[in-house]
Order: sequence, then C-alpha cells, then structure tokens
Amino acid sequence: MSEQWSEVYILRHGQTEWNAAGRMQGWQDSVLTPEGRAQAERQGRVLAREDLKAFEAWCSPQGRAIATAAIAVVGRVAQIRSDDRLREISLGDWEGCLRADIPELSGVDDAGGSGFLGYDLAPNGEGLAALYARCRAFLTERRAPMVIVTHGVTSRVLRLVLTGQSLSAIDRVGGGQGVVYHLAGGVQRVLE
Repeated sequence: MSEQWSEVYILRHGQTEWNAAGRMQGWQDSVLTPEGRAQAERQGRVLAREDLKAFEAWCSPQGRAIATAAIAVVGRVAQIRSDDRLREISLGDWEGCLRADIPELSGVDDAGGSGFLGYDLAPNGEGLAALYARCRAFLTERRAPMVIVTHGVTSRVLRLVLTGQSLSAIDRVGGGQGVVYHLAGGVQRVLE
C-alpha cells in the first residue's frame, strides 16, 4: 500500500546569477536575476488563485529560496518556516564550478533531467540517495497541506517521493523555474 501524503505545492527558486552563468550552486548561493524575480512573481500569481488558508509554508534556508518565498508566498499563508532538509543537494567539490568544465557532466542535458544522475559522482557531494532520505524524512513528519519553496534537484526528489517513484525517474518528473507543482493523491500537475 502506498503512503498517503497531504496536498503540496512546490516551487523552485527563481533564476539566479549562477543559474544564468551555468555555475553549479549546491549549498552555495547567488542572488536572483531580474528574470528570477519575475518568475517568483508569476509563481505568486499562480498561488493567488489557490485557497491556502489551511496550508503551512516551508522554505529552504538558502538565500535564493528565501528571496523567492518573499515574493511568491509572503502574505498568502500565515507563516513561512525553514528546514535544512529542504536545502539543495550538496555538490561537494563541484560547487562554484561551471557545469561545462565538469567532464563527468559533459554532453548531459540537465534541463531534461538526465544530468542529475551524474550528481552522484560529485567528489565530497551528498548524493541522490541521501537527498531522497532527507526529503522523505521531512515529508513523513508533516501532516498539514503545504507550500514548499526549494531548489531544482530537491524539488524533483520531493516530487518523486510524493508520487511514489524511485530515483530512476528523476529524468521524467520535470523541472523548471517560474512554475508551481501541485501534488495531491500521488498525482502531479504543473500550474503556470
């Protein structure tokens, strides 16, 4: 029998300067670009159409997620809490590097999701299995419906857990900035 999860809206932070430059962030941070702020505003407009009165809001403690939440979520829920388990995957020695300069990721399209499997190769990195375990632990402790503001890989893994899929489906769960993922009853919808 599959687990029953609460209804969840998941937002990835808006584009950052490092995203635009193709730089690996992981636990490092950079500021939102004007496009990233516009993406967060679009997410806020999507959330404004939803009834969030009974929802908790949770956010990664990293600056880019906090900045996105300040634009997209503040004023739509009573309080936004932070949890370290919503941080992005640690990329160890790759953090700050240009993606194009990492031989293990050459020729792999991150936008399609297939590049994420290479993240297990990051020297001193966290790895996808550890990220899956911390995302699952976070969700298991929550019973109320939630809005979550997090990161690209963490968003994908949270959505894998909520839809009952394994890490092997990470390239099929979808990604992107400026959208809101709605998950209920094991089904994911993209709201734009």
